[in-house]
Amino acid sequence: MRKALLHRPETAVDVFKLLPEGFYCQVINNVIYMSPAPSFLHQDVIAEITMQIRLFTKKQKLGTCLGAPVDVFLDKYNAFQPDILFISNQNMDLIGKDGRVHGAPDLVVEVLSRSNANEDRVKKRIVYERCGVKEYFIVAPETKEVISYYHTGKKYEKGAAQKGKIVSRMLKRTFKF
Repeated sequence: MRKALLHRPETAVDVFKLLPEGFYCQVINNVIYMSPAPSFLHQDVIAEITMQIRLFTKKQKLGTCLGAPVDVFLDKYNAFQPDILFISNQNMDLIGKDGRVHGAPDLVVEVLSRSNANEDRVKKRIVYERCGVKEYFIVAPETKEVISYYHTGKKYEKGAAQKGKIVSRMLKRTFKF
């Protein structure tokens, strides 16, 4: 069902909001990026990590963890669909009545694809840092290398590269995959 235009879209996020459900794209710095469906390996890595974080955080009653796609509106010019996100109990008010996230999740994991590596490593990292995502992990699915970023309150501190491990300081847990 098409949405009626009540006003002329002013930003790429306004256009994004008009798209039909299931349309895979993201808005980074007011530019719409479209990608083909992720590979099997990409989705398998997402499923494994999501399952581990979700089971742990649910059992400990810490919050909720979801895998993509979920729209996350970080600000007026950025709407991402992180591969994995965690929202703590303290930040559940970020989940709007529309079922979308409005603000920075506590933890984000992005699994690299050939088509989006630069966006995840540079463009999205800068936006996540500015918007206050506390922990940001970038995973290379082929090598299982994980680059970690931990927010210090002002900027990201880069952690040591890990192989097949996400080390969450916030959750005080290491997730192996």
